[in-house]
Formats: sequence, structure tokens, C-alpha cells
Amino acid sequence: MRSLLYLAIICTLIALPFACGKTDHLQGRNLYLQHCASCHFETGEGLRQLMPPLAGSDYLEKNPGMVVRGIRKGMSGEMVVNGVTFNHEMPGNKELSEFQIVNIMNYINQAWGNDFGKITVEETRRWLEE
Repeated sequence: MRSLLYLAIICTLIALPFACGKTDHLQGRNLYLQHCASCHFETGEGLRQLMPPLAGSDYLEKNPGMVVRGIRKGMSGEMVVNGVTFNHEMPGNKELSEFQIVNIMNYINQAWGNDFGKITVEETRRWLEE
């Protein structure tokens, strides 16, 4: 019994340096799957000319403030993403907190090969007030 306990401790100590700080935006991913994936899909590919892609999206990269406001307040009107025009209304998610929006944004900014950096709660608050 004692040897099993030692083995468990050793395995934990070996694995700890590899796991520390690496969450892969798990909270953001879970929130994305719950609130966004039904339209943008799990892979962020969108749907033809109805729902814009988030994977490789030039709009997402260049307009984080607009996307933050869109998550909270919704979006309507024409939007050009990767050279394709979209004009389908996106409902807002008023129930999402600033922290949840940051988690979603930081997930989609790093998911599917995106490398669009991270945003902060302070930036999100500012963008939501604009």
C-alpha cells in the first residue's frame, strides 16, 4: 500500500511541471461550445455565407473590440470576413460576464491555428462601454 502511495506521488511530481499553467483555455473552450459552437461550429469554420468563420478570420484578428461587443450585444449588418460578405444577425449573450467573454475571446484567438494574442478584462470593459 505504501509503495502505491509513493508511486502516485512520484508520478504527480513528474507530471506537474508539464501541466502547470497549461489549461489550453479550457474555460473559454467550454463557454464557446455552450454559447457559440451551434452557429460557428466546434471547429470555428462557420457556415458558408450565413455564419462567418472564426478559424483564420481576418475580421477577428483586426477587430477584437467589435467581436467583444458582438458577443455581448449581438451584431447585424454586413461584415466582410476573409473577403466574403456576411449579413446574418448574431444574437447577443447579455448573460455572459466580462470574465466569460475574455475567456471565450482568448480561446478563439488561439484555437484552430489562430494566433491573435490575448485580451484583458480591462480592454473588454473599455470595449463594452464604447
